Amino acid sequence: MEKNYFVHESSYVDEGCTIGSGTKIWHFSHIMSHCVIGEKCNIGQNVVVSSDVILGNNVKIQNNVSLYTGVICEDDVFLGPSMVFTNVTNPRSAVNRRGSYEKTLVKRGASIGANATIVCGHTIGEYAFIGAGTVIIRDVPDYALMVGNPARQTGWMSQYGHKLKFDGDGIATCPESGQKYILRNGVVSKV
Repeated sequence: MEKNYFVHESSYVDEGCTIGSGTKIWHFSHIMSHCVIGEKCNIGQNVVVSSDVILGNNVKIQNNVSLYTGVICEDDVFLGPSMVFTNVTNPRSAVNRRGSYEKTLVKRGASIGANATIVCGHTIGEYAFIGAGTVIIRDVPDYALMVGNPARQTGWMSQYGHKLKFDGDGIATCPESGQKYILRNGVVSKV
């Protein structure tokens, strides 16, 4: 069977992985067995993708990121340099908690900035934007802009990554795409 993806010679891909067409895996990375990686993903150097991780299409992972068992990233997710996922809420070296891995879901189009930490068991909403160094300890709504430690919401972001400014009627327009958004009862959606 012809390999239709690229793996740098310094990286390891274990048996039993599914890797989509056009994906690129760069220097010193390790892709573990039974993970699923979609099409046209870009996996930077020194990245670990653990067993049973699922990545959608066009996921961009920058250098020095580890995706542990329980992580699911939908299509078009961006993971910034050295950001961190956890998969156990109460780790102890002397206690084996392999059966206690918690699921973390990063929904379509979300961006997670450099050095951010995502504590396991939470969902990052569609097109949410997690600022550099932010620590996520709860679910994040679609389009939310989150910053700080612990994270607090400071606004809303468009699909193109621009901060939205809502008028008195709860309508905002992305300055790049022209797409309109509406804010009703603390929920943002496209018009």
